[in-house]
Amino acid sequence: MTPRDDHIDPVAPQREDRRDFLKTSAVAAASTLVLGPGARKAHAFAYEPYPTDDELETVVTSCAHNCGSRHMLVAHKKGDVIVRLSTDNGTYQGDEYGTDTEEKPQIRACLRGRSYRLRLYSPERLLYPMKRVGERGEGKFKRIGWEQALSEIAERMVHLKQTYGPTALVDQSYAGASYGVLHKSDQIEGLLGRFLGMFGCRTSSWSVPSYQGTTFSSRMTFGTIEDGNEDDAFAHSKLIIMWGWNPAYTFHGGNTFYYMRMAKQRGCKFVLVDPQYTDSAAAYDAWWIPIRPNTDAAMLAGMAYHIWDKDLHDQDFIDRFVQGMDKGTMPDWAGGQESFRDYIFGETDGTPKTPEWAAEICGVKADDIRKLAEMYATTKPAALKASWAPGRNAYGEQYNRMAAAVQAMTGNIGVLGGCAEGVGKAWHAEAVAYPYDQYSNVWFASIKSDRWAHIVLNYPNVKREEAGLWPRGDALDGVIPNIRGIFWQGSDWLNQLTNINKEIEAIRKLDSYGEGESLLVCMDSTITPTGIWADYLLPIATHFERHDVALPWYKGHYYIHRPKVIEPMGESKSDFQVFTELAYRLGFGPQYNPKAGRDYFNNPDAVDEAYLVDWWHRVQDHQGVDWDWETFKKRGVYKFILPRPHVAFRDQIENGTPFQTPSGKIEIFSTTLAQITDWTKTQYGYPIPAIPKWVEPWESLISEKTAEFPFHMVSPHPRWRTHSIFHNIPWLRETYSQETTMNASDAARLGIRNGDIVECWNDRGKVVTPVYVTERCMPGVVVLHEGAWMDLDENGVDRAGNPDFLTLDEPSPAGAFAYNTVLCNVKKSDLGHRPGWDQLATARSHVFRRDL
Repeated sequence: MTPRDDHIDPVAPQREDRRDFLKTSAVAAASTLVLGPGARKAHAFAYEPYPTDDELETVVTSCAHNCGSRHMLVAHKKGDVIVRLSTDNGTYQGDEYGTDTEEKPQIRACLRGRSYRLRLYSPERLLYPMKRVGERGEGKFKRIGWEQALSEIAERMVHLKQTYGPTALVDQSYAGASYGVLHKSDQIEGLLGRFLGMFGCRTSSWSVPSYQGTTFSSRMTFGTIEDGNEDDAFAHSKLIIMWGWNPAYTFHGGNTFYYMRMAKQRGCKFVLVDPQYTDSAAAYDAWWIPIRPNTDAAMLAGMAYHIWDKDLHDQDFIDRFVQGMDKGTMPDWAGGQESFRDYIFGETDGTPKTPEWAAEICGVKADDIRKLAEMYATTKPAALKASWAPGRNAYGEQYNRMAAAVQAMTGNIGVLGGCAEGVGKAWHAEAVAYPYDQYSNVWFASIKSDRWAHIVLNYPNVKREEAGLWPRGDALDGVIPNIRGIFWQGSDWLNQLTNINKEIEAIRKLDSYGEGESLLVCMDSTITPTGIWADYLLPIATHFERHDVALPWYKGHYYIHRPKVIEPMGESKSDFQVFTELAYRLGFGPQYNPKAGRDYFNNPDAVDEAYLVDWWHRVQDHQGVDWDWETFKKRGVYKFILPRPHVAFRDQIENGTPFQTPSGKIEIFSTTLAQITDWTKTQYGYPIPAIPKWVEPWESLISEKTAEFPFHMVSPHPRWRTHSIFHNIPWLRETYSQETTMNASDAARLGIRNGDIVECWNDRGKVVTPVYVTERCMPGVVVLHEGAWMDLDENGVDRAGNPDFLTLDEPSPAGAFAYNTVLCNVKKSDLGHRPGWDQLATARSHVFRRDL
């Protein structure tokens, strides 16, 4: 975060002193126990008083973050203090203790959720409005009151809108800390978007960092992002291919492992296609196929060739449900254009996409490509789970579109045990409780999320395709936004978007405009690395401190009541309170929050409940819930029992319901893309082929740039954080170190041993971490998990190990973020790693690993 010296503070108590104190205390305690006189009676708890369960009030609530689901938490509190957290035990829907069935599984929280007390009561908890008083990024703030904070922010907003126009303020909201049906931070249907849109000054961010390439693929191919099965469908698979998917860390549903374990017990085989051998591969005894990063589309093309070459495809399925798979399924209006089969067999470019061709690109043996292709085509039903991570690459949409083509050509779509995902959104939840009307997504410019810094640094000399400008069809169409301010709501985006050094440079340019000519507001419950760079820090109540309902995240069919468990700490307010009060000050309060009066800022409870009751009535009407609102509040969770496993596109395959595409079919040849004539007038900016193709990325292990930067870095999601959330939790830090994973042969060549400190660098930045040497990562690849809190030294080196100092913000046309398109170099370092927390609280995980 802020620069600091590496030397030990001579005033601070030293670690050896602390150890001596602990040794002395231990000896004294042991002597007392042995000698007897004066010894106290032993108790069950480590300290007292410690309230027992019968002294505590039990309240059902949930997790709040996009970690793969939102599970149940049970808060055990005494007065207004949460003493401990537990999770689902099967009883809360009125069942017997321990109920955990295939149709109604428990929604058990993971370690992240179970550790939430430490986030709630964290030293980094933001409790009061703060105003910057130091240099930008220095981290110096003073406490101010809400009246001053909101008055100054509102005044600055009016000035920037009047001076620089309706695109001056950027909405960088995300679902990091505020996601519920009422208190919602979200790029599209969020509270900030509604607020800035009604104010008349909003540049929105249209691309989702986690899976934009995948979203594009699903919409082009299936017409929807609801292309996922509920996880119970996995229990019926005979083969599961985890393509870039590590469900031990990033599951996409509340009970992924529960159902995959069922599949394993029923004889399902597992395959992992990934540059590293993951814990999921170990858990399921999967066949590991190491693959060079960013080459997945090439390997899938090689599989498609072999499936066709051996006549293993499902021609009947193709003829009935697919557009553009071969000449016979091309639309009449597309005469002379290339089908997918034409491309695979090289009839247009003269290059058949054989397994041998693919092997040269992706580093997987041709025989292994053939073997996997035959396994997938001949095993029924089989699930090719094309996860998001390989789509977080340059041209990542082509990987997802290629996977969809292979799924379709084998007939594994719309059948129980098969898989079409993709994005993977499954059962449909009623997602919005607050007013969702014509003001909910008003914007005056919409840019690709990670291009804001490029726009600021180069304004006004920016082409619309560089910005990823969404077309408007009015006078503002194509107008580059004059960005002067950012609202960070529920997002740590400065820490999480690509090319952080470029972002910092852009923020410094905003600062150079002078006093009052820019505005950076961070709204969060925690002081984050992003907040360090803000003008104002606004303390936002956690989900324990406001009334809401939790939604499952992409999968899971349940709702969890989320009451106000404790009163807001310090002077925390909900996002809805803050925006409502600002809206009143700016003249549109009654329109923004129609159920509220001017006193909502201090008395929100009745209004919040009124919105939630209306929402529950919609749930009752649309989804057949047979509980009233009071029963739901008392029970805390409503688990839907589906009549059969939810399988995406089952109705299309079994009943002939059209797909939501222009042709009504699965579009391997995209009607939309094929008919675009001027790509610069689209949000994509650059041409995208109408069929899936292998497109070489700008950096990879087959690039000439490997002469200078010979390693390809990937930055997957860790199990101990949700992006950057939970990075500061000591319990979780006892389970890991932020470290660079490297293959043993690479380490030996560089003279690097397990636990050494290494530098990873390229022409965009440099980071410092310990190294973990292993055979579980393929040669030429290094792994550094995303989300570490940046910690810059005086030379601009990130000592914490955030990989986004090395990532590139170049626009991949369909919007995919190129987090995993990174070449770098690695060497042993004399610099110190700074993990952002007391070293004594940081686990030495490498101690328990073999030193290679």
